[in-house]
This record gives sequence, C-alpha cells and structure tokens, in this order.
Amino acid sequence: MNEPWIILPVVVHLASAIIMMLLLGQQTTVVRYFSVAVNVVGLLIAAYFFNQTLDGKVLLMKAGNWDAPFGIVFAADLFSWLMVLLTSISALAVSIYSGAAISYARTRYGYFAAFHFLIMGLNGAFLTGDIFNMYVWFEIIIISSFVLITLGGEKAQLEGAIKYVAMNLLASVLFLTATGVLYGLAGTLNIADLSIKVAAIENRGLVNLVALLFLAGFGIKSAVFPMYFWLPASYHTPPAAVSAIFGGLLTKVGVYALIRVFTLIFIPDTQLTVILSIIAGMSIVSGALGALVQKQLHKVFSYFIICHIGYMISGLAMFNYAAFLGTVFYLTHDIIVKTNLFMMGGVIRKLKGSYMLSSLKGVYAQYPKLSILFAVVLFSLAGIPPLSGFWPKIFLFQSAFDLQQYALLAAIIFGSFITLFVIAKVWAEVFWKNTSDESPEQLPVPIEEWTLRQKLLLIGPVVFLAAVSLFIGFGAEQVILVCSKIAAQLADTSTYVEAVLGQDYINSLKP
Repeated sequence: MNEPWIILPVVVHLASAIIMMLLLGQQTTVVRYFSVAVNVVGLLIAAYFFNQTLDGKVLLMKAGNWDAPFGIVFAADLFSWLMVLLTSISALAVSIYSGAAISYARTRYGYFAAFHFLIMGLNGAFLTGDIFNMYVWFEIIIISSFVLITLGGEKAQLEGAIKYVAMNLLASVLFLTATGVLYGLAGTLNIADLSIKVAAIENRGLVNLVALLFLAGFGIKSAVFPMYFWLPASYHTPPAAVSAIFGGLLTKVGVYALIRVFTLIFIPDTQLTVILSIIAGMSIVSGALGALVQKQLHKVFSYFIICHIGYMISGLAMFNYAAFLGTVFYLTHDIIVKTNLFMMGGVIRKLKGSYMLSSLKGVYAQYPKLSILFAVVLFSLAGIPPLSGFWPKIFLFQSAFDLQQYALLAAIIFGSFITLFVIAKVWAEVFWKNTSDESPEQLPVPIEEWTLRQKLLLIGPVVFLAAVSLFIGFGAEQVILVCSKIAAQLADTSTYVEAVLGQDYINSLKP
C-alpha cells in the first residue's frame, strides 16, 4: 500500500533539529518546550500508523514514484511501526526529563538538536526497506550519539566516547563491506529483493560468509558477546538523560537489524544457528556476571543491557514462531524499562549525590513513595510476575523446550536468577539499609529543596514509563496479540516481500 506520509517520523525530527540549530546559544527554554511538543507530535504520528498496520498491511513510500527494487523505498510493517512507537514513547519521556536533567550550557551548545537528529536516525533505520540506506541511518545515529556523549567535554565522557566511536566505526566498516559484497552477489540492495535473490545463490559458503560479516557488524552495535566491552565503558559517562536514550534504544536498533537481515535475507542454517545460540548464551551469562560484581548503579544497568540483549538473540537463534513472539515482546518491554532505569538512576544520584552502591543507602526511609515507584521499575526488569519482564520468558522457555535447546534454556534461567539476585541486592543496599557514612561524589539535593518544575520534569517521566511498563505487564494479553502478529510476519515473510515488490515482479524472477 503506497503511503508517502510514512516518512513523517523522519521529516518531523529533521525539521525540528534544523530549527533548533538555528536557535543555538539563545532561547534555551523555548527549545526545551519545543522538543517536548515535537515528540508529542511524533508519538501521535507513530500511534496512527501503528494502528493502520495492525491488520497486516505493509505501507510503502516510493522515492520519485519508482517501484521497488529500482527505486528507494520506505517499507513499514507492524514490526517497524512498533519500534517507531516505542522510540517515540521513550523519546518523549527523555525529552521531558532533559528539561531539568540537562544543563543550560549543554542546551545552548546543541543537545536537543543532536537528540532529534538521533531520533530521526532511529526512525529511518526502522522504516527503510533498503540495506544501504539502513547503513546511512546507522551513520546518522553514530554521529548524533557521538555529539551527545561528548557534549560537556568532561574527561570521563571523552574516554567513553573514544571507545564507543572506535567500536562503532569498526561495526560500520564491517556493515559497509558486507553490503558491498552482498550487492556484488545479488545485484540489488532492496531488502525484499535480496530475500528472493540471495536464496537462489548456489554458493552457500560465500552467502554464509557475508551473513557472518553482517552478524559481526550488527553484533557490535547490539553489544553481544564477545563484542560488548565498549558499552559498560561508555554508557555510564554522559548525563543520565543521554544514558537513558542510549540504554533504551541504541543497542535495540542493532537487534532490529539482525532480526530483519536474518529473517528476510539470510535464513540461518545449522551452523549459523549454533553460532547465534552461543552468542546469545554467552551474552546472557557474561552480562549477568558483569552486573553481579559492579559497585556502581549505572554500571549494573549497563551490564543488564548486555545480559538481556542475549534473550532477544536467543529468540532469533531458535527461529520459530514462539521464539519470535518472545523476542518481540522482550524487545517491547526492554526498551521502556532500560530507558526508565537510567532516568531513575539519575534521580537517585541527584538525591544522594553518588552512583556508588555503598553510598546509596536509606532511600526508602527518606522517600518511601518514590521508592515504591522505583520498585515498579526494578521488579519489572527482574520479571516478577505479573510485571512486563515475566511474560516474554514464557515463550522463550517454551521454544527452548520444544527445540531441546537445553544449554540455551539453562543460560536464560541463569540470567533470570542472577538478574533477580542483583535487583534484590540493589534494593537491599540502596533502599533498605541505613544511611551511609561515606562521602558522596557531589552535593546531595534532598527532594524538599527541589522546585515544583524539577519534580515534574524529573519524576514525571519515570512515572510515565513505569505506567507503560505496568500496562505491558497487566495488559499482556493485548501486547501478546500484537507480538503474535509480528511473529507470524517474521516466520512467513512472503507478505512483506509481495507488498514491497509486487506479484508481477516476483513472477518475472521465476525461471
């Protein structure tokens, strides 16, 4: 179905970023309110098109009115719009939060402009139907995120930025190399067209080699084992608002790309399935063990990103309907919870003056209502039933049992228990224990000294995303309904391919 307006999530954020660039150095308050307004509009657009694709339609935008595969297309199915919707929800929350969490100096030097360029890049990557254009959107994401991670020029930020950019540039080189080889093999870069033409290539060894290049490139961006070390070295260095959008979305775009590439272009054979299973299992185990030994709150959260990415990769490794359902559900839950975790961490640091667990004590005694709010976030992450992290694991367990993937099942169970143990440890250290005698890193600001504006902007977004997490958990039936439709489309991609290429073109390829 041709729908040129599906490019709006990209255009809206591009236009707003340009306007904000023109306002650099002045009217910072106006820029903050404008950013929130733009994200509200972006959320409404995403919700509208998400609703349009609930019945299985694939919406297309044909550049220059050229049909695929000869022209560039945006091809957006329900999975694409779910990702855009989740991005819009997280972006709105972080935009509001940034109004109080980001200093006026960072605002004057372009924080909000870079933020909207980043959201534009994410939306473009989710909506594109062309593998080279996915590379272009990834580069926009890297450039924007580099600006965000370095803005402020603090030593820790610059050190983290070097590690972040070095690894992501390596991932881009692998991605571009794989794209060039793939074009040489198939003569096309349209994802739907590649789905047909790559399947017809007789040299499967060469095809698997290209698949491994994509796996390495996207694996670095997703921070999977053994290519994850850059993430805990960089995600904790910028302000909490930046860490929130990074933790919630940047690795997930890599997971999205892996799912797209390995369901449409490279259907995993036995060897690739084994490799994906090992990567998934080791990501879960290494991320869980990393979180277990950390002494800083935001580093615990960083290692949880790695651990839980492994759950999503495990669904891709098992490659059946139940596994896809669990992966998409977990992706939905994880984007919201990880964004909220880092915002929550920023609030705690402002209250207590530190991220060190040994300095964060007595929060419940001082702020009982706030502690209950934070409990919703933490226990959703841990997967306490019936909260949002519980339901997708059922489908991953079911799939692992059905396929007799007992090693992968053991890794998922191990990761779940370690997550629960670490969350219990964090809760005991930060909330239950008495106030610490250790000196904080910065001067604490008790909530009694916050202005009403600070309370609304810092705590309001945490409440908002906690409510979304509660809806995902208690409204699991509705979420499963959506995820089951996406899982069916991932298991059978013929609808996507036919919608993009048209039946006449597909028939012309048949001998």
